[in-house]
Amino acid sequence: MAGRINDDDVKAVRDAVPIDAVVSEYLQLRNAGGGNLKGLCPFHDEKSPSFQVSPSKGLYHCFGCQAGGDTLDFVMKIDHLSFSEAVERLAGQAGITLRYEEGGYTPGQSGRGERIRLVEAHKAAAAFYLDQLESPEAEIGRRFLAERGFDQAAAAHFGVGYSPAGWDHLTRFLRGRGFSDKELLLSGLAQDSRSGKPIDRFRGRLMWPIRDITGEVVGFGARKLREDDNGPKYLNTPETAIYKKSQVLYGIDLAKKEIAKTSRAVVVEGYTDVMACHLAGVTTAIATCGTSFGGDHIKILRRLLMDNASAEVVFTFDGDAAGQKAALRAFEDDQKFAAETSIAITPGGMDPCELRLAEGDGAVCALVDNRTPLFEFAIRHVVRRHNLETPAGRAAALDEAAPIVAGIKNIAIQHESAVQLAGMLGVRDEQFVVKRVAQLARWARERGGRPAPPQRTGGPRGEGGPGGSEHAGASAAATPPAGPALNLRSPAHRTERELLKLALQRPELVSPAFDAYGADEFTAPPYATVRQAIAEAGGAGQDAPDYLARVRDAAPNDTVRAMITELAVEAIHAKTVDEAYAGVQLVQVRLRAVDRRVHDIQGTMARLGSHGSSQQLAAVQQDLWVLQQYGQALRNRGAEAL
Repeated sequence: MAGRINDDDVKAVRDAVPIDAVVSEYLQLRNAGGGNLKGLCPFHDEKSPSFQVSPSKGLYHCFGCQAGGDTLDFVMKIDHLSFSEAVERLAGQAGITLRYEEGGYTPGQSGRGERIRLVEAHKAAAAFYLDQLESPEAEIGRRFLAERGFDQAAAAHFGVGYSPAGWDHLTRFLRGRGFSDKELLLSGLAQDSRSGKPIDRFRGRLMWPIRDITGEVVGFGARKLREDDNGPKYLNTPETAIYKKSQVLYGIDLAKKEIAKTSRAVVVEGYTDVMACHLAGVTTAIATCGTSFGGDHIKILRRLLMDNASAEVVFTFDGDAAGQKAALRAFEDDQKFAAETSIAITPGGMDPCELRLAEGDGAVCALVDNRTPLFEFAIRHVVRRHNLETPAGRAAALDEAAPIVAGIKNIAIQHESAVQLAGMLGVRDEQFVVKRVAQLARWARERGGRPAPPQRTGGPRGEGGPGGSEHAGASAAATPPAGPALNLRSPAHRTERELLKLALQRPELVSPAFDAYGADEFTAPPYATVRQAIAEAGGAGQDAPDYLARVRDAAPNDTVRAMITELAVEAIHAKTVDEAYAGVQLVQVRLRAVDRRVHDIQGTMARLGSHGSSQQLAAVQQDLWVLQQYGQALRNRGAEAL
């Protein structure tokens, strides 16, 4: 079994893989100032970015949920890996060969982390299937692709392959690559036969590799090709340690950069639809894998779109009843997006793949360009269900459609849509509908959710204004919450915090003076512990590339380590961070410590009073005089007096 990874190799991995490159595989990062980057936290839901990355320090920290650490911590947390698995993954990306302390290391040995082994098995399987697409047996698969407008280059771009029809072709191939039967079963690539021996799960099918957002193959989608195949039309990888169908989007690895760049994602229904869209120029297309579009999929897109006010998610559906039902289901999740949502209905019941084949690339682009706001589609769908020739029908349509209008995020569009709804219903007094919508929007604001209609009253009781935008007032998450027992951002502690940030981020500005400060000069216990960790790591005066790593390693527990990460990432509150600013923080912290000591000595003198000896009193007075002189020098001369 593989042993402990060599410490020098761990350090080499940390240094070789930039943290911003790793994090940006999962979410969009933007400039946060001071050399930092920011984005929506992948570890909790938020509407404004409180997640920051410091490329220069190799650290990240979320000021909302307090998650933080270095590159390895991020990979461990987001992909649920052990420490060794995270090191192995990043080492593979960096091309670093790892050494193991106990018993050496043999590539492919079973002692490696389970997740890493399953990913490697899928990578090998994807290569195997891709090669098999060139075999004579795969002619039926190549013909399937050609009939849908996909040539060899298109198949290679998306990694489409073929699984041979025999019982155990892949199983025998992967065994030859050092994978055990247990690993093949855990990966979902093989299944138990009646005889108890593993056989291939996918046989005689066209294979689409399903990749996670980082580009790792985690599963497959398999299309039936032959009439004698009694299985389902599409067969997907079962749920495994690396494949959760509710958490993957087909094509996200190819589309993520364009989604972040254009602030638009196009959601289609199938693998061939994604291929058709990308080849037609709609390179932001993605699809779900054997499940409906849900909450976890929304989280993936939100991290890429960063809840930009101009961001948009376009859903494409067939024009049949099933497609309309899917569109309305998507509308139910509309409020989970800060982005605007639209719908593109394909003509004649064709999907994007069929549309491209029938009318060319331009028709696919036009389909997306001519999209309709999803709320407008939902309103029209609701209104069509009612008989508008009768007062009861119009009232019922208003009751059902008004909450939809009230849920529109853009205030101006909300008002305009209320007016349009009045026209659709044939209501002459459009203000009646506008007020009804405003009432529902106010009701929703007070309860923090999508509007739900109150009991019918025949008209609004009040005239509340239109609902506010989802984007407004969301900046509070950018400020870290204080603990319940100690406000670490109070004026009394603010200077201590700034000084520690300088000692961690710009140690050259505060050294060597800072290294003479004792932990007792920091009144907040967490700050005193951080100061102690800096001392145990060798002090702020050291000029070492692994300075921050050494400080974090010196932390006595995870809580202090998280505080160190937070202070190392949080921006220093100064337009110009220089020696003058650092000097002010040094002086203020020391001066407050001197004042506290003066206060203590004055208390001692008061207690001595007439009971102490003259010698004791003289000694205390001398100490007091020295401290008072030092305090005065700090006030007059600043950092020069340190």
